[in-house]
Amino acid sequence: MTRKTAGVAGFSRKCLCGAAAIAMFAPVAAFAQDADSADDAQDANQGNSIVVTATKREQTLQEVPVAVSVTSAETLERDQIRDIRDLETVVPSLTVGQRQSSANTGFFIRGFGNGANNAGIEPSVGVFIDGVYRSRTASSISDLPNVQRIEVLRGPQSTLFGKNASAGVISVTTEEPQFDLGGNVELTYGNYDSIVARAYVTGPLSDMVAVSLGGGINSRDGFFEDLNTGNDVNNRDRWYTRGQVLIDNGTDFKIRVIADYDSIDEVCCGVVNVQNGPATAAVIGVGGMVTDPNDPFADVVYNNFDSTNDIENWGVSGQIDYDFGDFTFTSITASRTTEAVTFQDSDFTSADLIYPNSQDLEIDTFTQEFRLAGSIGDRIDLLVGLFYINEDVQQYNQLLYGADFRNYANLLVGNLSGGAFVLAPSALFPGATPLEQVFSASFQQNYVGAFFNQGQGFTEEYTLDSEAYSIFGQVDFEIVDGLVLTLGGNYTDDSKQFTQNAVSTDIFSSIDFDAPELAPFRGQVLTQGAVAATVGAQLGLGRSATAAEVNAFATGTSPAGAAGAAAFPTILAGAQQFAAANVNNPLANPLNPLRALQFLPPFLGVPNTVEDGKINDDNFSYSARLAYDVTPDVNIYASYATGFKASSVNLSRDARPAFADRTAIIAAGLSLPNLTYGSRFAGPEESTVMEVGIKANLDYFSANLTVFDQEIDGFQSNIFTGSGFVLANAGTQSTWGVEFESTIYPTPELTINAAVTYLDPQFDSFTQSAQGDISGTRPSGIPEWTVIVGAQYEADVGNGILVPRVNYYWSSETQLVEGLPAFAVRGPDGSIVDGSPAIAAGLPFTQQIDNLTASLTYECDCGFSVSVWGRNLTDDRYLGTVFDSPAQPRSVSGYPNDPRTYGITGRFRW
Repeated sequence: MTRKTAGVAGFSRKCLCGAAAIAMFAPVAAFAQDADSADDAQDANQGNSIVVTATKREQTLQEVPVAVSVTSAETLERDQIRDIRDLETVVPSLTVGQRQSSANTGFFIRGFGNGANNAGIEPSVGVFIDGVYRSRTASSISDLPNVQRIEVLRGPQSTLFGKNASAGVISVTTEEPQFDLGGNVELTYGNYDSIVARAYVTGPLSDMVAVSLGGGINSRDGFFEDLNTGNDVNNRDRWYTRGQVLIDNGTDFKIRVIADYDSIDEVCCGVVNVQNGPATAAVIGVGGMVTDPNDPFADVVYNNFDSTNDIENWGVSGQIDYDFGDFTFTSITASRTTEAVTFQDSDFTSADLIYPNSQDLEIDTFTQEFRLAGSIGDRIDLLVGLFYINEDVQQYNQLLYGADFRNYANLLVGNLSGGAFVLAPSALFPGATPLEQVFSASFQQNYVGAFFNQGQGFTEEYTLDSEAYSIFGQVDFEIVDGLVLTLGGNYTDDSKQFTQNAVSTDIFSSIDFDAPELAPFRGQVLTQGAVAATVGAQLGLGRSATAAEVNAFATGTSPAGAAGAAAFPTILAGAQQFAAANVNNPLANPLNPLRALQFLPPFLGVPNTVEDGKINDDNFSYSARLAYDVTPDVNIYASYATGFKASSVNLSRDARPAFADRTAIIAAGLSLPNLTYGSRFAGPEESTVMEVGIKANLDYFSANLTVFDQEIDGFQSNIFTGSGFVLANAGTQSTWGVEFESTIYPTPELTINAAVTYLDPQFDSFTQSAQGDISGTRPSGIPEWTVIVGAQYEADVGNGILVPRVNYYWSSETQLVEGLPAFAVRGPDGSIVDGSPAIAAGLPFTQQIDNLTASLTYECDCGFSVSVWGRNLTDDRYLGTVFDSPAQPRSVSGYPNDPRTYGITGRFRW
């Protein structure tokens, strides 16, 4: 791929078309404004008049020179958006994906994002709810009562939002308690026996104290049927409660206290087989079943036990606002806890291969923010602040073999070796060599009956203690009327201390296939293989000769006759010479195909004498922006900003020492049999964005156009391997793009919205990916085009309005994964010898989305409303992602998306 930009100069060239568009658009917008200078009747919550807090101060969307999308409470209700996961259907440049558990939801803005599935990674997209940072998505996916708006800020936001907003921010704002008695109740019934019930009440306790209390339940049958257990999978079983107290003296002092609790207890998440490998026959051979890869959307799965998710979140926060003179002092204090216990059938078959893959996770987070905002004179606005976070992560994991795994492994060894080897004698492979006997004789240790027994596996314990603080500030200086220069900065210091400890009782994974004790056996097998290959070629078989065919060739009874017998000594001598030259060559080891079954090798714990388990990062991020009001309703801006995200730690069984530490580990006597190398953690991300934009808010039309070039140096790539994660830094990932959002009001009753995003991403440098060097390729999961169009009409009917609404979300076809790591050719130390098979294995799997949402709502003036709605009405089916099937070499699994849902909702407000 030819790189289309190169630093500032490249950005300047690419912005010519964007600047030209802005130059043409601005006069047209100004002319339209001159034609009808003002319309005070325009709804203040429509278009760019909506009030946002993207810069931690209340401004209209028109006034904020930042790329931000706002979803109003009205849109949330009419489109049946229940949680942040549903936002992608209405917000351009945002993609959301759920993975292996209910709590693992990943957010990506402009193609950048990570961290949903690995507790050691704080996401690149920061999530804030009522100003409180939610460090993990498990704590931010529940229903919320009376959401006023959701703001999605695109691009690095580290200046004001701290260390973990290198890709953007999702900010959720809910309603404060009110001093007028009010509330609402809501009941929804939909297909899959979906029931959603919510209630909210607010009112005064005194002239200075108001309270609110909200709660709800969300239950639904599963989208998939487990044909083995007979139960539903991907069901909903959630409930929450949230209470608030507001103390407001009405002049200069306000305190807001929020306490919340939510619970999730679900069977999740459904996985289907999308490609059979040699392991599939072995699964079936032990009586197991897998889904049909030719029909991945049959909405059926196979497990031998239900994969459960028991997740609890709770927390309390307090916000103090104090006005004095032209300044406001704000303090936000929060303490939050997330507990998640999950049990997963990670082989995703009805065979008892893995029981269980379990995790017990607890995350305790304390945050404190102080900030001071105000004005100095008529031309300077100032904001300064301090942010502190302390977090403690404790995680326990276990992955154990089930009752069928030994028989399964015996069949798989036979399949992978072409019938040359088995673990133990098997009638299915009568001529195969039993490896347990070979290893017993070679190592002078009894391995007979020792491999892959029920209860063997991996037991893990991880901890992560982190502490960070940020000092930030921003100043807006109005140089002349309408021309504002904004400068911001943020200094962050982040320290982490972690432990990674695991014990492997998988005996087979501890066998060193390259050990000198096995040299005679390797030499014998290599000789036999070379003889069989040469005889097969001599006989024109197009394959290696069988033992019987070799014997016939050597004795002169084959079609080659006496010539064969005469040639055989030379063939044998050549084979022996080949074997002698390669007996200690790891790449020629005849046992190499079986390394795929050594997926739980011994683990070197941290800290140790080479790795201290400590990381410290610091960074100064900054931003500079120039904005100009062409007219009171047309604004143009240009900005340059940097962002920062601290190092992330791999809290999974795939955490491995760095290759750079290999020599020191061996010298310290810490090396273990089959110890593989990779990474324990990924270093910090540092992002930059250059952006130009225009915002217009006219009588019947509002629009925002942004052209940007964004780059993340050291992007933290987190690849799911089916039972763990490969965490590594990409050298540089960049994206050039154009974003357009508009709202049109042809009549007071009709609203039309449209948004288009174009993204051109690239791994400028990524030499150490899970598939090897993929520099110059396009990152997966980032569509080139995303289009959102929608419309609603408000028709007066009786004592209310009838509102039909439709919204269509389309994204172009994109690759699901950069590759499938298990297909790569690796050396014994885990290094990639040839990554091209891994890249090729991922090519067949793509995604293209067509999602249609519609609703018909009647809203009565009396406060009652009823809505008939549907999501994904076209029943568009696609895979969210694919990955290497655990313990099933060259098989591929995937997560299907949700099917069509529909229902009816009744609400009453007072």
